[in-house]
Amino acid sequence: MIYKVVRYMNAPALEKPASLVTAFDTADLHALVADLFETMYASHGIGIAAPQVDLGQRITVIDIAKADDDEDAAPEPIILINPEIIKKEGKQTGEEGCLSIPGFREPVSRARNVTVRAQNVKGEWFEIDGEGLLARAFQHEIDHLNGILFISHLSGLKRDLIKRKIRKLIKAGEWE
Repeated sequence: MIYKVVRYMNAPALEKPASLVTAFDTADLHALVADLFETMYASHGIGIAAPQVDLGQRITVIDIAKADDDEDAAPEPIILINPEIIKKEGKQTGEEGCLSIPGFREPVSRARNVTVRAQNVKGEWFEIDGEGLLARAFQHEIDHLNGILFISHLSGLKRDLIKRKIRKLIKAGEWE
């Protein structure tokens, strides 16, 4: 099932921390993870977090394989449940966008390498390392689980400009 991706300024779930997942290896959890991937792929994203579909659970899915628009790239799905970043190194700055803030892309500085500790759908803990784009995706999606949007990493002036533009789009009925 493809969920509707909620948009910034119209969805309180985007700006509050998500709840820990406590029930694992259930049909509902497996279905939700599959639906998140389906929604992410249909939206042409490389990651999506449960709050972006108005579900306040600490679940995110990521697949950067098609980030370069390579339609033949084999999927590399990553499921993170209750993830936490346990190590950060280096620095990178790159353009970021968000499925919940479509049409807006801005440079954001993040760690170049990260290690994430998370659970899989069975509740088993694991660690995964990411560098470059994967590290950026981990940080962006985990921010979502903490109620933080990428525009929080921008200057106040830039953030206010984006908010003003979104308010105009809302007023014009062009922002759902």
